[in-house]
Amino acid sequence: MNYVATVGFFDGVHAGHRFLIEELKALAKARNLQSLVITFNTHPRKVLNSDYQPQLLTTLSEKLEQLESTGIDRCVVLDFTPELAQLSAYDFLKTFLKEQYHVKTLLVGHDHRFGHNRADGFAEYKHYCEILEMEVVQAGRYKTAEDRHVSSSNIRLAIEQGDIDHANKLLNYPYSFEGKVIDGFKVGRKIGFPTANLQPLDADKLIPPFGVYAVKVYHNESLYKGMMNIGTRPTLNNSYHTSLEVHILDFNQDIYNQIIKVEFLSKIRDEQKFNSVDELIAQLKIDRKVVESI
Repeated sequence: MNYVATVGFFDGVHAGHRFLIEELKALAKARNLQSLVITFNTHPRKVLNSDYQPQLLTTLSEKLEQLESTGIDRCVVLDFTPELAQLSAYDFLKTFLKEQYHVKTLLVGHDHRFGHNRADGFAEYKHYCEILEMEVVQAGRYKTAEDRHVSSSNIRLAIEQGDIDHANKLLNYPYSFEGKVIDGFKVGRKIGFPTANLQPLDADKLIPPFGVYAVKVYHNESLYKGMMNIGTRPTLNNSYHTSLEVHILDFNQDIYNQIIKVEFLSKIRDEQKFNSVDELIAQLKIDRKVVESI
């Protein structure tokens, strides 16, 4: 099988990535070839620097799920190793694209570079592909209607600033994470707002900053509204431990040690310390009404 391919880490599989993939599919159709996305299992910088914490928008399984939703013919996940990192762009083109995956046309993102130290650019890729009798095409640049450049870094920054609405717009879907329900302080149930305390399944996954969020909660293929608090619970606990706890509306099940998925819809407010538990309860009732209205 021969392919039109594109290569990248594709963290988030955001609107810009989808624009590139639509171009990939159109090229494949025009050339009567199959579309192929080549991605990596590990963030390249984590392999090059073991202390680097990627703060990923998508885990590998989430990324593959999003890539599948684009309607491409095939996706290949390469193991990003120190050896692969040492390959020049020419050797990567020859060994992987031409010889292993029979790529006839390579679509390169407008600002994407690959190969050792990302030393080469599109002019070099064009020269190498001529030698290898491959075609190379540079993709167009994608921008939003507001003329903003869309990148994983921009989306990461929006999430880090608590701007979930903007991040979701650039992603084209709600930002989410999966977590295991673990034992908590069990104070929420005493004040009428029982919470599920979550431990993210992937330590490299980016978690939004402290605050209260309107969320959707998926449990056993059922969907619920929820309000999530990320922070140190200053009114109840005064500890330095960061907790991720979600109050699921209209829900009364024991889900300890089970996995749930949380989708972020909007940040409601910053975390704050109240003078009393009664003040906290009054605010939580307001928060609940906000969540129900979203």
